[in-house]
Amino acid sequence: MRLSQSVTYALQAVLRLAEMREQQPVSCNHLAADGNMPERFLLQILRDLSKQRILQSTRGGGGGFMLARSPSEISLLQVMEAIDGPITSGLPSRINFPGETDRQVRTALEGITEGVRARLEEIKLTDLLEPLAEKRLR
Repeated sequence: MRLSQSVTYALQAVLRLAEMREQQPVSCNHLAADGNMPERFLLQILRDLSKQRILQSTRGGGGGFMLARSPSEISLLQVMEAIDGPITSGLPSRINFPGETDRQVRTALEGITEGVRARLEEIKLTDLLEPLAEKRLR
């Protein structure tokens, strides 16, 4: 699975906010500088995450962004889909295989997609922040 640059920046920002455990908003400027990300591009990503209620934004001089929920309640799937939209199976609708093969291919891809979505939903931000030695074997 390949993540888009936008999802990579989103994940980097939310993980940084989760690590900081700040009770105060963190500016986009600070997050961009800390993660070596382009600030204008990151700002749009942070706004998208706010629209999906992953982040909470505050305006003004002391404003910025913070997690809207606990890191244990935010999944990798939620972050990915907030930026790139729903993860769906990958065949274009105009492609058709002959006979029963078309249904079988589409059913197989849908099953794989649902399995990937379920696994990504299980992975919470806290799982990504645990020290390697403490991680459960999966």
